Amino acid sequence: MKEQFEFAKALEKICALAGQQGGMIRKEQVEETLRDAGISLGDTQLGLVYDYLKTKKIGIGEPADPFEYLTKQEVDYLEAYLEETRALADVSEGEKEAIALSAMAKDPDAKRRLIEIFLPQVAEIAKLYAGQGVYLDDLIGEGNVALTMAVEMLDCAENAQAAFGNIASMIMEAMETYIADNASEKKTGDRLAQEANDVLEKAKELAEELGRKVTVAELAEESGMTQEKIREAIRITADNIDYLDAKG
Repeated sequence: MKEQFEFAKALEKICALAGQQGGMIRKEQVEETLRDAGISLGDTQLGLVYDYLKTKKIGIGEPADPFEYLTKQEVDYLEAYLEETRALADVSEGEKEAIALSAMAKDPDAKRRLIEIFLPQVAEIAKLYAGQGVYLDDLIGEGNVALTMAVEMLDCAENAQAAFGNIASMIMEAMETYIADNASEKKTGDRLAQEANDVLEKAKELAEELGRKVTVAELAEESGMTQEKIREAIRITADNIDYLDAKG
């Protein structure tokens, strides 16, 4: 039981590190984190770890393509959002800089126009943070609020380029804070460990009753848990559920 908990905590650290690196992690970092936790896995078990990370939208060695893990609803929302906002942002770099300078001088019309210009960029930034346990539309919403606040604070910028950088930074910070707050509420590591423990206990009870290993389908039918939840527990414990036939 202790080993399973340590494994879940190590996975939590791996996911957190990947989040800090734009949703990606190197194999060397995965193996080092597991090794530091005193966990030694063979190639097959490591493969299961990498498969699990991919289900969490984490790229191995390179960032995952956001369109591979956005839901259809999120893709539809993104396309509609960009279709609505891109036309508003169709300005030359010179026009954009002139509008920024006017906004820095507290011109209200220029501020509104600058917000319109940056709306598509909010969505592009949100794609970088998607797949981390929050909805894309919520990320865009947080980014739009940060954009509005940033435009009100441009008088501190030295020039237009600095203003653009400040706006992007505030949008990114807002999204990172939202993701961190959400992750904190979920207590990811404890939840994964507890769910894996529930699967282990129910598999043991049924296996002892039947006198053999049980299949995923049998455990799902007997316990009321979904097969997806059971297979996730198998992944996070690196197939270390002795009473369960993972192939069944």
